[in-house]
Amino acid sequence: MSDQSRRPRTPGKPYRRPKKDPVRILAFDALRAVDERDAYANLVLPPLLRTGREKGELDARDAALATELVYGTLRRQGTYDAVIAACVDRPLREVDPPVLDVLSLGAHQLLGTRIPSHAAVSATVELARVVLGDGRAKFVNAVLRKVAAHDPDGWLERVAPPYDEDPEDHLAVVHSHPRWVVSALWDSLGGGRAGIEELLRADNERPEVTLVARPGRATAEELLREEAAVAGHWSPYAVRLAEGGDPGAVEAVREGRAGVQDEGSQLVALALANAPLDGPDERWLDGCAGPGGKAALLAALAAQRGATLLASEKQPHRAGLVARSLAGNPGPYQVITADGTRPPWRPGVFDRVLMDVPCTGLGALRRRPEARWRRRPEDLDGFAPLQRALLRTALESVRVGGVVGYATCSPHLAETRAVVDDVLKQHRDAELIDARPLLPGVPDLGEGPDIQLWPHRHGTDAMYLALIRRTA
Repeated sequence: MSDQSRRPRTPGKPYRRPKKDPVRILAFDALRAVDERDAYANLVLPPLLRTGREKGELDARDAALATELVYGTLRRQGTYDAVIAACVDRPLREVDPPVLDVLSLGAHQLLGTRIPSHAAVSATVELARVVLGDGRAKFVNAVLRKVAAHDPDGWLERVAPPYDEDPEDHLAVVHSHPRWVVSALWDSLGGGRAGIEELLRADNERPEVTLVARPGRATAEELLREEAAVAGHWSPYAVRLAEGGDPGAVEAVREGRAGVQDEGSQLVALALANAPLDGPDERWLDGCAGPGGKAALLAALAAQRGATLLASEKQPHRAGLVARSLAGNPGPYQVITADGTRPPWRPGVFDRVLMDVPCTGLGALRRRPEARWRRRPEDLDGFAPLQRALLRTALESVRVGGVVGYATCSPHLAETRAVVDDVLKQHRDAELIDARPLLPGVPDLGEGPDIQLWPHRHGTDAMYLALIRRTA
């Protein structure tokens, strides 16, 4: 469509070109990539921000606002959809996706930020004129003026069903999660309303950037000398960066001696590394090693004991990421591209095996908020056979007296205890061991013997870990 065809036909009134706002255009481009290409915001946004800075269009404050607009909109998309649906005269599925993205950005500015209402509406309408054209900008203006008529609490009273009538749907709308995800998390967490609301709120909070000092190559003390750095909650190798901290500015990260890694992932690796063994401790395996964070920590810990790590990853490009993560490790290691369900190694040769299996990722919704809208309950059926096959491989790969760590970044019971229970019924030569003592100082680990971490309790992703010893 030409610029001329986008212009309103108002005789005698000069046409005013829309003002281009680099921040909101960037946020819109990021949301379109997430929607159109199933991209992840944490992969799409950094290069867009870098390009904006290189062009001189964005400063640090602009980059922070763009980041908030993208992540805030994605986290609260379910709530904003309910609000927008109440303000339009057609089903949302009949609203063009680019228009809905603009409306969602506007709704977030109105209901989720401190931007004054008139400024939020005006800026979003200008964005619509640039990316949609003047005709659809009028529609955006009309809808956002209706959105601006109530504050967030007022809207939730209007669009969320009462808790007493439908608890799960109420929580789904108020906390912007699909209903089936609310139900699954509630089943895994147990307890009453307070706990699940705390968890859902935690999923909508911006996670801290957490670094890991790779043993033998960097120390937490070194990282703590960085500006705005504070000690981790539980891992002796963890250091948290205050809001706005840039890991790329940390020398140890640039050199590969430290990395960005959630503290929950660190705890999983540490628990496996510290589990008591019967016999030698010389050969370790990471059977699903991509993208390499846990493998790098395990390799560093193995090197301190004179052990060797084999890191295996099925996808070649992810195997390349693993190799980069392990580059410079002081001890011996090997990275291979292999299918963990058809392993090239001989059975029973490893002392420690980590199998961090592919899963729905429901434990990392803080970091990948768009995942909650992509996943479907039927995805569980797709992962289930693979998860069981990989755990069986792990048990067949470890020697008698050795230990397997089965891990997922999902708290869904179908991906955690159900998998472990099913496989152990077939493997009478293995037994669960209590993982809780291997995380000293970490509270609220439940009844065991497995471990489930939670964002609202531990400040980590919702990582699950079961430790299993091969007995015969």
